[in-house]
Amino acid sequence: MTIEIPQSTLPYPPLYQGKKFVVLSDWDGTITNYDSNDYMTDHLGIGREKRRELNMEILSGKQTFRDAFREMLASVVANGHSFEECKKILRENIKLDPGFKSFHAYCKSSDIPLIIVSSGMAPTIRAVLSNLVGEEAAKEIDVISNDVEIKDDGKWEIKYRHPTSGYGHDKSQAILPYRSLENPPILFFFGDGVSDMSAAAHADVLFVKEKPYGENDLAAYCVNNGIKHILFEDFEAALKVVKDVVEGRKSVKEALEMGKC
Repeated sequence: MTIEIPQSTLPYPPLYQGKKFVVLSDWDGTITNYDSNDYMTDHLGIGREKRRELNMEILSGKQTFRDAFREMLASVVANGHSFEECKKILRENIKLDPGFKSFHAYCKSSDIPLIIVSSGMAPTIRAVLSNLVGEEAAKEIDVISNDVEIKDDGKWEIKYRHPTSGYGHDKSQAILPYRSLENPPILFFFGDGVSDMSAAAHADVLFVKEKPYGENDLAAYCVNNGIKHILFEDFEAALKVVKDVVEGRKSVKEALEMGKC
């Protein structure tokens, strides 16, 4: 059976070749304390209750992530919120996972590329990222995401990387090229929600973030599909496991057997 590779409307950064390890991570709700798109939808759009209904439809297969996510963001536009206003609100309200700066510093000192793989929009990610880690540190981090199209009348809509895919952005396409390298690296992937389902089965070590407010959609997906993963609360806890694998104290299999860190 041949799996059709979705055509990308946006460029990819070059692959990091010759690396022993590569970290790929979702942005919203994983590196940040709150999913910025959820924040917009909950506070500026259709509200949390309707958003959760749509998330459940995605999990059950009744609706694609692409179509449900477009509906969520369109509700923000329909309520009259400009894209610049949204960026400002997100910069003011979205915070960083408390352990991420230390995690990023370890990756940098250990020559481990860290790549953000997001179903969000590049301008909002960059606006919040630079605000939280600083302009220079933000420039060092590759972002593979969707984009935004702002129309002449000021209204805006998401521009999907993979518009023909039900995911809108098929995150597996950021992971799978590393599998084709002559000496593929060990791949760590970090995620939390329905936007990460396309990537879940393709990492060597999958970390799934536990949410204090109970929206553990990626964990539910992994359990339902028999995908081994490690639950983590923050990047400080995850760093200990990554260090163990990188520094040879644990194998990938032994790390996955932990189940939670």
